[in-house]
This record gives sequence, structure tokens and C-alpha cells, in this order.
Amino acid sequence: MNQYQFLLDLDSTVTRTEILPEIARSIGLFDKIGEITERTMNGDLPFEESFRLRVELLREIPVEEAGRIAAEIPLNEPLYEFIRENRERCHIVTGNLDVWIEGLLRKIGMQHRCFCSRALVRDGKVERIASLLNKADAVRRIDLPVVAVGDGSNDAGMIESADVGIAFGAERRAADSVLEKADFAAYGEEELCMLLKNYL
Repeated sequence: MNQYQFLLDLDSTVTRTEILPEIARSIGLFDKIGEITERTMNGDLPFEESFRLRVELLREIPVEEAGRIAAEIPLNEPLYEFIRENRERCHIVTGNLDVWIEGLLRKIGMQHRCFCSRALVRDGKVERIASLLNKADAVRRIDLPVVAVGDGSNDAGMIESADVGIAFGAERRAADSVLEKADFAAYGEEELCMLLKNYL
């Protein structure tokens, strides 16, 4: 029997909050970035347009500082424990830039098991986005059955493409587009982990 692989959204799924607003807080843009992020997660603003706008606003923050902030964001501990126990079957799938989340990925031991967007860095700051991840493509790159977990509208394609899709609504309400595509919905951390363990 083929073993299921677990594709996990990062923001407000593995972490307990959205990453970019926390980075933005350091330059006084928490509310502005938070508003754009919320509109994106709800499906009111296309992810690519939104992400490029947020990167443009945050590009003056040194990569090292942004990475330090991201690495300190609290984790969803039950899910983090699931990852630790099943690391070889888990993958992080995030639209976030590699250079901003590198430290966070090292912290959770997933630096080599992550699909993400990539940046070109010059003089210690993001110069531009080199590639933007389409989360559904991550599912297609896994040759085994996939369980995917996410909450925002940019997760809908991944949820739909997976063999099993789970909408997660503990830290924030899951987007309607995700709920429509999901096979299951989990509204608490322990509930999510119980669902995932059904596929071990």
C-alpha cells in the first residue's frame, strides 16, 4: 500500500499566525499588510497580485531581520509534534519567500522538505521575486497519495488536487473556496492531528 504524503500550509496552519504581518510590524506596516493578507486569504484579492504588493512593501527590510522575526513566530504545537514524528512524510507548502522562512524551516527541521516561492537578494534585501509557487503544482510533484491541509483561498487548488483535502479553521476561519473543495474540515489542532493520523 502506498504511503500518504502530507502537504501542509505554513501560515496559520503550522504557525499560529500569518508571517508577513509580523514581519511588517517591524516597519510600522502591520495593519496595512494584515489588511492585504486578510483580503487574499478570503479570496477578495488574487494571491499573485497580493503577494507582489506585499513583497514590494516589505523589500526594504533586511532579509536577516525578516528571517529572525519569522523564526520566532509561535507554532501550532500538536501539528509540529506530528511533523517531528513523521518528518519523512511531511512537506511544507507556502507562497512565502525562501529567504524569509529559511530560519523557521530549520527550526522545525523542514528546510529540505519545502515547496515555496523564491527571491533574488541583493545587498541583503529582496530585489525581486524569482519564482512564485502555485501550490497545486506541489501536489503534482509528489508521486504518492497526498493529504493536503490549508486554510486560505490560495490553498484551494492544492486541496482540490490532493487525494484527501482538509480545510483547517483553528487559527482563522477557512476560506469558503477551501471548504468547498475539502473532503474534511478541522476546527481545532487536536482534531486536525487525529484526521492526519488516519492516513499514517
